[in-house]
Amino acid sequence: MSDINVTPMVDVMLVLLVIFMVTAPLITAGVDVDLPKASATQMTGQDEPLVVSLTKDGAVYIMDTEVDRDDLVTKLQAITENKQETRIFVKGDKAVDYGQVMDLMGRINEAGFNKVALIADLPDKGK
Repeated sequence: MSDINVTPMVDVMLVLLVIFMVTAPLITAGVDVDLPKASATQMTGQDEPLVVSLTKDGAVYIMDTEVDRDDLVTKLQAITENKQETRIFVKGDKAVDYGQVMDLMGRINEAGFNKVALIADLPDKGK
């Protein structure tokens, strides 16, 4: 009999599927920031956004890499290859002063990036 046995191939594919399903949420972890709650609608976009985080101790991160505030604009321009239409999300910890978040957004906006948005957690429906 010269038939191909596909059972081992199906087993391997199912194992790979489970591995990817478990590891995919871990890849997009980023910096842990306690976000404020907001009742706005969720934004959808086709391109991968660039996330700038501001922690409660005042540290600034691009994705999960800490940067100095003075080097923020230079690093953003290098990462985006000077594409001003790149979408940038700002995550500010709710314990941070509002002025610090606005200063961060102002620096990004002054650099020519016009698609800057704030990220917030959705409120709990049970409360």
